[in-house]
Amino acid sequence: MAVLQDAEAGARASRAKVVFPEWDEPRIAAARTRLVAQGLAEPVPVGPVDDAQRAALLRARPGMKPGIAERMLARPLIRAAAMVGAGQAAAMVAGADHPTAKVIEAALLGIGLAPGVALPSSFFLMVFPDGRELIFADCAVNTDPDDKALAAIARASAASAAALLGRARVALLSYSTGRSGSGPSVDRVRAAAEAAGAAGLEVTGPVQADAALNAAIAHKKGVAAAEPANTLIFPDLDAGNIAYKLCQELAGAQAVGPFLQGFARPVCDLSRGASVDDIVAATTVTLSLAQDGQEAG
Repeated sequence: MAVLQDAEAGARASRAKVVFPEWDEPRIAAARTRLVAQGLAEPVPVGPVDDAQRAALLRARPGMKPGIAERMLARPLIRAAAMVGAGQAAAMVAGADHPTAKVIEAALLGIGLAPGVALPSSFFLMVFPDGRELIFADCAVNTDPDDKALAAIARASAASAAALLGRARVALLSYSTGRSGSGPSVDRVRAAAEAAGAAGLEVTGPVQADAALNAAIAHKKGVAAAEPANTLIFPDLDAGNIAYKLCQELAGAQAVGPFLQGFARPVCDLSRGASVDDIVAATTVTLSLAQDGQEAG
């Protein structure tokens, strides 16, 4: 649990502002109380629209007319995102009562994507009972990414892993390892791995999950990676979502997040089934990303 402990230490040192647009939702209210009691954050509600928020919204969406911006800012999710875009809060935590699509829409409108990023994605921080900590992506946003989208997810996830785990060792997962199999999905993962490698990432793929995580199996299957991966990129949303939930139910892993990647400032899109413990942990990690200056991809 080193990541969560480090995040807590950093949060206590900064006590940064985090905006909760679902302020009165019972689990959010309980999490806010705990965050304050533990000195981890300064929760702030969505406030009245001001000039800084209008400017943030217009900056994130060039060409938007002021009248449309005013109507957009009447929606609490978008106003909360604009508060982050305007620097009035370090991060936004939402999703307890809203679907992912709405949280992403608000972040796109109020914060905008980081420079050079065209695709938002997501990751979970998976904390296992044996102490292992891994990044799983994309488990919440992109349904059926092509090779370019997979490469973008890998780049964003590597940035998240570097911020939280210190170093990113990326594996693009498939049912085939190396050149042992072929087919449209394997070819797509292979092309994505080649593109991610060309971008300078420490990446392996296509690779089966056992070879990605077990050095002995990797050696037997001819995988050159010197160390097990800590960042797993799944070939589609089915695989990613199923995998993280199986790890929760069968291995007792804690799934912290999901966190959105690709935005200019950190955004956490909570699972609508998140517990109070989940919300506190996710908020703490979100603020850790903000402190590191990580642009979520």
